[in-house]
Amino acid sequence: MFKEFKEFAVKGNAVDLAVGVIIGAAFGKIVTSLVNDILMPPLGLLTGKMDFSNLFINLSSTPVDTVAKAKAAGIPTINYGLFFNNIIDFILVAFSVFLVIKQINRLRRPETPPPPSTRQCPFCLSPMPLAASRCPQCTSAVEPTAT
Repeated sequence: MFKEFKEFAVKGNAVDLAVGVIIGAAFGKIVTSLVNDILMPPLGLLTGKMDFSNLFINLSSTPVDTVAKAKAAGIPTINYGLFFNNIIDFILVAFSVFLVIKQINRLRRPETPPPPSTRQCPFCLSPMPLAASRCPQCTSAVEPTAT
């Protein structure tokens, strides 16, 4: 059983998956920082210096000012501001992954082959130049192809 596990663990797909998960976690931290530290402060400023992470609905009769104070006091809250941050976070991650995949697909696309410089003679099937009006092999008259 150990030998089978070792074969599975060192297969290319398992290693690639592990690397992808690790890079994905690190990338997620970068995007989370982008949302929380770069995008949300100006957006909060535009909306009257509102901090989205502290938008919540207090489900108790005890008044609190912030989500942190509510959590410390054990007060149940609906944290829709944090939910809004997570939605923006998801959209940015999805868009970033889309851009990366788009670039990878662009690099993988096969190059278009060059246009053919010859064609087959309809009579003897020998190759001949596109602009030829006679086949060089059988000397049959053919219509020249526009180049």
